[in-house]
Amino acid sequence: MSYGKPGRGAKRYQSVGVASGVMDATPHRLVQMLLDGAVEKVSIAKGALERSDIPEKGKYIVWAVTIVEGLRASLDLERGGEIAANLDSLYEYVGRRLTEANLDNDPDILVEVADLLVEIRDAWDAMPDEVKVPPQSSTG
Repeated sequence: MSYGKPGRGAKRYQSVGVASGVMDATPHRLVQMLLDGAVEKVSIAKGALERSDIPEKGKYIVWAVTIVEGLRASLDLERGGEIAANLDSLYEYVGRRLTEANLDNDPDILVEVADLLVEIRDAWDAMPDEVKVPPQSSTG
């Protein structure tokens, strides 16, 4: 009797947990989750690079770039003012550096990018609670 590949059940369970977390998350929490995901993907890419697993490295760098571009696309540059403009520039820089790391197989760039993403995430986490939770709209 076969039960499939080891770990598949755990991955499915994790996937359901992530989907549930996304559905219940505030916009602030969604950004935290995306930043955490980007940091994780860069870390996995660095490990793959260190093992000379170039296809795996490329897959995870592309995934990290996709997350960063999603964060960048979600910025409201009109209402976000200087902070949104700075984040836009920073996300553009991170995307460019990830592409360079991918092309050059440079682990130092991946460390730089991971550090930048952690700084952004830490600043995001440090926001006051009144900023983190959107105001409740009244219906009725």
